[in-house]
Amino acid sequence: MTQNPTPLDKGTFDYLRPTPEQQLVMEEVRAEFSKFAEMLGEKLPPGADKTYLLRKLREVGMWANVAITRNGDGSPRVS
Repeated sequence: MTQNPTPLDKGTFDYLRPTPEQQLVMEEVRAEFSKFAEMLGEKLPPGADKTYLLRKLREVGMWANVAITRNGDGSPRVS
């Protein structure tokens, strides 16, 4: 038997449709990220640092969706 060379679940990179409950959490989290991004957009001066920050915030928002739907090893989280 071949061992998995990574500690991640074999389905880690598969699409995982969120459950209805997870979708509600995603929408709530997305709304909060949007509010935060809007405030930063208003308060910070234009420039490379602001652009970088907003891009990273977008990335973190995407990782939040992963955290909502998956366990730490990449396996699906069932509600």
